[in-house]
Amino acid sequence: MSGPGDSLGAARELLREFPVVDGHNDLPWALREQVGYDLDARDIAADQSAALHTDLARLREGCVGAQYWSVYVPYQQPYPLAATLEQIDCVRQLLDRYPGDLRAAHTAGDLEAARAEGRIASLMGAEGGHSIENSLGALRMLYALGVRYMTLTHNSNVDWADSATDEPLHGGLTAFGRAVVREMNREGMLVDLSHVADTTMRDALDASAAPVIFSHSSARAVCDHPRNIPDDVLERLPANGGVAMATFVPKFVLQAAVDWTVEADENLRAHGFHHLDTTPEAMKVHRAFEEAHPRPRATVSTVADHLDHMREAAGVDHIGIGGDYDGTAFTPDGLRDVAGYPNLVAELLDRGWSREDLAKVTWHNAVRVLGDAESVARDLRSTTSASHATITALDA
Repeated sequence: MSGPGDSLGAARELLREFPVVDGHNDLPWALREQVGYDLDARDIAADQSAALHTDLARLREGCVGAQYWSVYVPYQQPYPLAATLEQIDCVRQLLDRYPGDLRAAHTAGDLEAARAEGRIASLMGAEGGHSIENSLGALRMLYALGVRYMTLTHNSNVDWADSATDEPLHGGLTAFGRAVVREMNREGMLVDLSHVADTTMRDALDASAAPVIFSHSSARAVCDHPRNIPDDVLERLPANGGVAMATFVPKFVLQAAVDWTVEADENLRAHGFHHLDTTPEAMKVHRAFEEAHPRPRATVSTVADHLDHMREAAGVDHIGIGGDYDGTAFTPDGLRDVAGYPNLVAELLDRGWSREDLAKVTWHNAVRVLGDAESVARDLRSTTSASHATITALDA
């Protein structure tokens, strides 16, 4: 009978061949917030475990083969397009600084080349449609700079799409929102439906000619949080070809943590902080609250429960992993930082998942969906011209 060490060893062996493609990591924003992009002050070639979930050694320990770096900016950010460009510049600085470990990746072929070279393929995802400032030209320029997915909303509605965590305004996508999806298809930019309202998910699936992704969302049926994916949407992914990448954020994966987070968020706001603030001052308030009200703890098993359900609802060809490291204050036990992915694979091996299926979850599905988006884009560009639609014309 095999023990935990045997499973972990088998997990590492599998991941050496089929490393993790992770859908979402907020390191660029953490670097902006903590050190103003001073990469000498947060050199990820050194141990940064006191300040970050991510550094190069832990990425290697976690068997990460490809990472979508989020170029997120808050909805309230003045001049969000300019701030998004600064985030892209941060990723480019990381690539220039650490060429032996990180490799720029824009295509499915680039992911495979990075794997062959033993480097970590580095892609970018924009988190929130506010980053394009209602301009399809800006969308195309983000693609030209290397952005390979855009999350249609973040925590707030945008002018053309409803968010999961805001009051409904549009009933899903507006006409301009559908034009955004079509232009993303034409460019080859993946439509990311994490953070969006259920109505937006369904409208985007109706509008998209290419597979969609959820870069960091788990199963609503397992944990009833609006950031998670309802079963009827998961069940549409086989026909669409998309991939839902399970997230690790405790308040999205563990129901007791959802309830605790509501109280913790109210406490932060009562002390004058935004509920998503992860600055040292805000975290001090968080820790004091936690001492008085112990936080329910998610575990590796909690995340595996979501993947079990997502496999049942969507099929093993349509699921992946999106940890959301450096974008969350708390992480599950066993998945403390980017070094933890082998623990999740070991848990799934213990549950009877096959090596073939796990290789799909860690590597093949994410590579395939990017390649499929590229193929759709080639076809669309051969028959359609770039759109110059405006929100004023379409949503008047």
